[in-house]
Amino acid sequence: MKTAIIIHGYPDKEEYFDSNIPSPSNFHWFPWIQKQLLMKNILAQTPEMPEPYEPNYEKWKYMFEQFKIDEETILIGHSCGAGFLVRWLSENNIKVGKVVLVAPWLDPKHEIGNFFKFDIDPNLALKTAGLIAMYSTDDSSTVIESVNTLKSSIKGVDFHEFTGKGHFTIGRMKTEKFPELLKNVII
Repeated sequence: MKTAIIIHGYPDKEEYFDSNIPSPSNFHWFPWIQKQLLMKNILAQTPEMPEPYEPNYEKWKYMFEQFKIDEETILIGHSCGAGFLVRWLSENNIKVGKVVLVAPWLDPKHEIGNFFKFDIDPNLALKTAGLIAMYSTDDSSTVIESVNTLKSSIKGVDFHEFTGKGHFTIGRMKTEKFPELLKNVII
């Protein structure tokens, strides 16, 4: 059975505790992509990662590993969630389905402690059925730096460059629909 796990990023604490803003796993394009995958008979989950405003790798890993992860599992990560997938795949010898990293962030300024203290596996793409990184040229400098790190560290990544999408958030994209992501997941 094909499944998908969609990992959100790292909101600031004020956003997380604002009752007028959806939870990280139910914000931006997450509900839309989950529904699109469900309609294609892919069981898609968007777990809420623990204390995402103060990310702790071991806690995120524990939550993530509650799911069955195998060659039939599509992985999608946004921002810190994409970086989390890079670390998890680098540290685990497992074959997964397609992996799509949206605005991947690896915390190049070390803002969140040891979350990204790891060595990137240069052969990480070989553990996947296809590794795609999507980024926008008008995103933050730390995301662009993270993308450049991925470009120089991992062989076989299919990079998709956009302009005008910022950090791929609803505020910048002006829609919760993200057809480019769906296309990259399905092809």
